[in-house]
Amino acid sequence: MDLRQLNALLAVADTGSFSAAARALHTVQSNVSTHVARLEKELGSVLIDRATGRLTEEGELVAARARRVRAELDALVADLASLHDEVAGTARIGVIGTTARWLVPRLVDAMRARHPKVRVVVVDATTTSLTLQLTSGLLDLAVVNLPLSDPEIRTDHLFDEDRLLVVPAGHPLYERDRLTLADLDGEPLLLEPKGTGFRDHLDEQCRQAGIELEPQAEVDGMRLLASLAFQGFGAALLPASAAPSWVGGEWKRVPIDGLEGRSVGLATRRKGMLSAPARALRDVVLDVVRTEGPKQPGIHADVTDR
Repeated sequence: MDLRQLNALLAVADTGSFSAAARALHTVQSNVSTHVARLEKELGSVLIDRATGRLTEEGELVAARARRVRAELDALVADLASLHDEVAGTARIGVIGTTARWLVPRLVDAMRARHPKVRVVVVDATTTSLTLQLTSGLLDLAVVNLPLSDPEIRTDHLFDEDRLLVVPAGHPLYERDRLTLADLDGEPLLLEPKGTGFRDHLDEQCRQAGIELEPQAEVDGMRLLASLAFQGFGAALLPASAAPSWVGGEWKRVPIDGLEGRSVGLATRRKGMLSAPARALRDVVLDVVRTEGPKQPGIHADVTDR
């Protein structure tokens, strides 16, 4: 088994066919086919269904490990380079969309100033998607909703964030300046679906208060929920960072008394060591949250030196 075989398998997995994999690797299709066939023979398993170009169950398992192997090799090269020069290489971070709105621009600027030779790749996705990408080795770090129960992931708390209601003009609650949980009992609302951390935490608080949320619609994605509220489709329960702090003529933010905020943290894999570029990115994330988080309305940063 060698790295060329693993790279060939991953290229087919990522592109969906042997021909596309060959183009991605700047080689010919026969080379890709040969590398995959040799890997299959060595492992005694069919890794790719030739009829569909998709990985078999065995192929998925091997690909997951191969991504981690490749990530570790990239980290090795970056770590050695950092011993002789400034930190250089690639660091990949995922960020939930609402936090990305204020964090990513400041993070990119800070990384450019402190570590100009580090290439930062940012992925904007939900906590569920980011968790999968982190454990598979596609990401080095992820800013996610807390808590996470995945035993392969370690999390450090970054900040807490108020939850509020974004209410469009013309909605029955638009004239209210503050609300309580009881005011939301039976009121049709735009919500995240059950099974997401944000919604499950909301439901638990409502259960304790003896009320039940009424979904007008359930949408997995905070920014889309906010967009629907901005456009007048309904009132949405959101974290503070999902909506600008100013009050517009078409919608406004309404605080909810007695509603606990959400927690956001920085996630890393428990196994393996972060590369030098990833460690540099982690430190800058902590610094940016520490200095810029308290300036964001509704965000309460709690970052300590680690």
